[in-house]
Amino acid sequence: MRDAGNEMYDYAMAAVEGALAAGATYADARVVIRRHERLTAQNGELEGVDRMEDAGVGVRALIGSSWGFAATSTLTDTAAKAAGAEAAATAKASALVGGSDLALADVEVAQDIYETPHAEDPFTVPLAEKVAVVVDATATMHGVEGIAVATAQLMFWDTDKWFVSSQGHRIHQHLVEAGCGMDATAVGEAETQRRSYPQSFGHVETGGYEVIRRYDLPGHAGEVAEEAVQLLSADPCPSGEFDLILESSQLALQIHESVGHAIELDRILGWEAAFAGTSFLELDALGSLKYGSELMNITADATIPGALATFGYDDEGTPAQRVDIVKEGTWVGVLSGRDTAHLAGLPPGGMVRGDGFNRLPMVRMTNVGLTPGDSSMEEIVANTEHGIVMATNRSWSIDDKRLNFQFGCEIGWEVKDGERVRMVKNPTYTGITPQFWGSMDMLAGEDEWHPWGVPNCGKGQPMQVGHTGHPAAPARFRNVRIGVTG
Repeated sequence: MRDAGNEMYDYAMAAVEGALAAGATYADARVVIRRHERLTAQNGELEGVDRMEDAGVGVRALIGSSWGFAATSTLTDTAAKAAGAEAAATAKASALVGGSDLALADVEVAQDIYETPHAEDPFTVPLAEKVAVVVDATATMHGVEGIAVATAQLMFWDTDKWFVSSQGHRIHQHLVEAGCGMDATAVGEAETQRRSYPQSFGHVETGGYEVIRRYDLPGHAGEVAEEAVQLLSADPCPSGEFDLILESSQLALQIHESVGHAIELDRILGWEAAFAGTSFLELDALGSLKYGSELMNITADATIPGALATFGYDDEGTPAQRVDIVKEGTWVGVLSGRDTAHLAGLPPGGMVRGDGFNRLPMVRMTNVGLTPGDSSMEEIVANTEHGIVMATNRSWSIDDKRLNFQFGCEIGWEVKDGERVRMVKNPTYTGITPQFWGSMDMLAGEDEWHPWGVPNCGKGQPMQVGHTGHPAAPARFRNVRIGVTG
């Protein structure tokens, strides 16, 4: 583990002291140094190597009913103290609007160091080796007849955070994340079809360059391209009410949109309404509302090895933990911070994070996912009389209460009498959240359970990009509306 950086703690403490001196009753600060590297290639040619580094201190100040926040990229005691004073001034002005004083749920004051387990620092891997991965993968895909565009990317993040609070927290975290993705687009006479790997939009995990080696983009490039071409001549997905079988990466996005955002306590309380609104959930239904079938067990677990939203502490100093969200189909938990948890009379879940040093931390998903069942994809298909298997997200839409949704996938297979009988293209499905989850009657087990990472979750204004995880295994849902129905 690298040096804990006493100087960085000093800057964070200076920001806290500046806020307290200006009247804050509580303050915390984070010094964040973040590096990001992204390599992209298209059709066998390197498109770019983008590198970004930022550093600074962000400070929160609490006065009465309101938070204030300020940040500076100048890492000096003077600048940090000034940011603390600015945060307190903002909180004081905001508190003039009125409202009950905010209080924070208790957490144990920690002085600790955490580092993401990783075998290979991605920033020390030779650039030529990383370039070869994306160039070779796209060259292979583009070499398949019918492929017009083939793209690939590698993504790496290296983040150091030093957190202090007026209550005595002193925490250093070093987070390492690595991910990759590729897709092939086939062009026909009147349409295009795309296949992606390992999922659409790229997949990211906590870990080092070993993540890239494990997913082996060049080794899967040929089959990805061939499936894209095959889709051009595939039959359209049939429409009607059938059983729906979702592979795990599509189910991960289903969880993200129809569970993850709905259970954010700031949305439930009406504090946050950006990016598709609030939530259909109401706190007085916690512990009684039926969210799904008895097979539905959802946890928010920031301790899963390798998952994207795994860390030691959130940006309030609350330790990473596992929280039950849905238990045997009943809604039992939320995603919360110290202020929202206290207001709701709940223990804090450690789910507050900010996008870099210059954004106010807010409630974000950790690894929100399904615990495994006891079946398998093979058994699910074998026990389906008539259904559609769908894989890899292509499009999504959901209303501002997280109730009514429609998803499209890249590829599907029709199942009849327990066997996949044909590939189908342009598969879509629609549903209403509780009814949809209530129809889940088969769920694959631990061998097919995967902690999918979503590195592009948007929330807040100004918009923050969050890294979230969604463990899932293939599952079946009965009598779902598939395709365009009248």
